[in-house]
Amino acid sequence: MDDHGRGPDPRPEGESTTEEARDPLPYEGVWRFTAPAVDASVPQARRAVRDLLHRQGVPVADGVVDGLLLIVSELVTNAVKHAALLSPTLAVEVAVGAEWVRVSVEDNHPYRPTALENPHSPTGGRGLLLVREVTREAGGVCDVEHTTTGGKVIWAALPLKPLRAV
Repeated sequence: MDDHGRGPDPRPEGESTTEEARDPLPYEGVWRFTAPAVDASVPQARRAVRDLLHRQGVPVADGVVDGLLLIVSELVTNAVKHAALLSPTLAVEVAVGAEWVRVSVEDNHPYRPTALENPHSPTGGRGLLLVREVTREAGGVCDVEHTTTGGKVIWAALPLKPLRAV
C-alpha cells in the first residue's frame, strides 16, 4: 500500500491506536499544497500552516503552534537549500487528528539528510537537530523516509496539547 510518504502511524506514543467508532472532529483532516523550491516559499509555507490551523479551528496550544511553525520553516528551508536542483517544487502536508498534528515536507531529491552534530558550525547544519529537539520536547515523533518516487519526506507529529510538567 502506498502511503504517499506519510510514513507509519503519525500519532505520538501513548495515543490510542484503536479505531473507535466516532465521527471525525470538525478540525480533523489532511491538507497538502505545493510550492516552488525558492526562498520566498519559506515564509509562505509558515503562513499557510498557521492560517490553516486557525481556519480549521484546531485546538492547538500556542507553544505547539510555535514549534510547528519553526519545524515547517526549517524543513522548507532545507528543501530549498539542498534539494532545489533536483526538485524544483516541494510539497507541504498538514494532517490533523483528534489529539495530534503532523507536518511534513516532501521533495524529489533522493539524498536522505542527517543532522549534523557540530553545534559550533558557523555555516548552519543544525536544522534537523532543531526539528528533532522541538519535536522531542513537545512529546512528538519525527522521521525521514524515502518516497516511492525516489524522493524523501521529512515529518514531525506533535500532540495538540503540550506535555504536562511533572
